Amino acid sequence: MNTMGLQRRHLLGLAACWAGTAWAQADLADAINMAGRQRMLSQRMVKAWLALAAQAPTPTAQQVLSQSMALFERQHEQLKAYAPSTPIRNTYAALDPAWQALREGLSAAPSQARAAALLQADAQVLSLAQQGTTQLEATSTRPAGPLVNLAGRQRMLSQRLAKLYLAGVLQIDPATVATEMARARSDFLQAQETLRKAPETSARITDELALADGQWVFFDAALKKMSSATPGSKPLSEVFVASENLLSVMDRITGLYAALKA
Repeated sequence: MNTMGLQRRHLLGLAACWAGTAWAQADLADAINMAGRQRMLSQRMVKAWLALAAQAPTPTAQQVLSQSMALFERQHEQLKAYAPSTPIRNTYAALDPAWQALREGLSAAPSQARAAALLQADAQVLSLAQQGTTQLEATSTRPAGPLVNLAGRQRMLSQRLAKLYLAGVLQIDPATVATEMARARSDFLQAQETLRKAPETSARITDELALADGQWVFFDAALKKMSSATPGSKPLSEVFVASENLLSVMDRITGLYAALKA
C-alpha cells in the first residue's frame, strides 16, 4: 500500500476508534478521557490548518481538519450534557464562545497572514479544555483518574509540538515557538517516565509505552529538522505523519488507563 493509502487507513482507524468510545454516561474515567481528547483536538485542528497554510505535502491534512472539527463539536455537546457540577458546567459554557471563535478561524482559507490570530484563539480553547479536564479529574476517586489525564495530555503534546513546528516554519513568532517546543518536549518525556513508574501501569500498558517511545524517536528526529524545512517541503509531511502515529499509540494508552477499574 502506498503512503497515501496508509495515511488514510490510519486516519479512518482513529475516527472509528473515537466514535466507538462516544459515551458511557456513568463512567467518570470516560469523561476525563473525552475531556482530555478535546485538548488534543484543539491542537490537532490547528496543526492541520497550518499544514495546509504551509502547503505540506500530505494528502490527509484537510480530512484531519474536517474530522477533528466535527468530533470536537460533538464531544463538546456531550461534555456539556454530562457536566456533574456547576463549576464544570460553567467551564463548558465559557468554552462555547471560545470554540465559536476558533471554528470561525479554522473555516477561513489557510494562510500565513491569518495564522497568528488563529493561534490566539486556539490558546483560549486549550486553556478551557484543560480546565474542564482537571475539574473532572478532581471529582474522581480512582487512582487511575490522574493517569487518564496525564496520558491524555501526552496526546495533546504530540499535536502541540507538530503545530508549533509548522508555526515556526511559517515564521510565526519564532522565539516563542522555540521556547514552547522545548517546554512541550520536556513535559512529554517527563510524563512518559511517570506513566512507566505508576503502580497502575499494567504489562500491556508498559508494552504500549515502549511502542510510544519508539514513535517518539522518529517524531523527535523529524522535529529537529525545522531549521532546514520550508513551506511545501518534505520534512513538513514527515512531522505531520509522525505526530499522527504517536497520537494513535497514546490514544490507545489513554483508553487502557480509562478502562482500569481500580
